[in-house]
Amino acid sequence: MKQPITILYLACILIGGISLNGCKTPDEKVNDAQTQVDNAKENLEKVETKAEVAEMKAANAEEWKIFKNESEAKIKTNEIRISELKSKIKRSGYPMDDLNAKRVDTLEMQNKMLQSKVDNYSKTMTDWETFKKEFNHDLDGLGIALKDFTVKHNN
Repeated sequence: MKQPITILYLACILIGGISLNGCKTPDEKVNDAQTQVDNAKENLEKVETKAEVAEMKAANAEEWKIFKNESEAKIKTNEIRISELKSKIKRSGYPMDDLNAKRVDTLEMQNKMLQSKVDNYSKTMTDWETFKKEFNHDLDGLGIALKDFTVKHNN
């Protein structure tokens, strides 16, 4: 009879020892909780930062509408200038007309590409500030090229 009691007694000591060994002190529990809180704060800050960046990159609907209307108006103005240049080239009879026609065709292609950029951006709506900056640069460059072309060849 002593043997089963001894085994039971040893089993209780073993289970008790494992249980006590697995328990954490209140200081350890506080440290673990603090670590979890710190991790949660870091994750929240990352999410908030990502949301702010995404918001800054995306154009709001009203700003996009205004930008699109202004851009399309400039593109239409460029189209009018291009067709005027084409008609002047056809009427002029200068020996450089073939070269000038090719240059005007290149400008026309650039204008169509800008219209395509506006149309495609409305589908993705990403990285608004970069798109706006690059698009305006390209559009202004085309406008200057058209203006310079007419100045040089109207003399």
